Amino acid sequence: MLYFVEIDVRIPDGIDDVRLADLKEREKAASAEHQRSGEWLHLWRVAGKFGNISIFDVTDHNRLHEILWSLPLFPFMTLRVVPLAPHPSAIERAPA
Repeated sequence: MLYFVEIDVRIPDGIDDVRLADLKEREKAASAEHQRSGEWLHLWRVAGKFGNISIFDVTDHNRLHEILWSLPLFPFMTLRVVPLAPHPSAIERAPA
């Protein structure tokens, strides 16, 4: 199943710099692992924001939930998740 996920990260004021650096490093490693597995298909930075727009290809809603909840920065994220389906007017068909 394909999902569009918009992630906005808001780090609270006063977080320890060492803790934040560790969280960011672990976040980078986690996203790389999921990209290599083929579950995190696309990852785009949103200019001017601490966040991204991503496309996931996972087996079901539960798997997406597991991935998102496992991200080190998850406690500081606001997410918008949109399930995607092929559009009948698309010239090039995406896999279902």
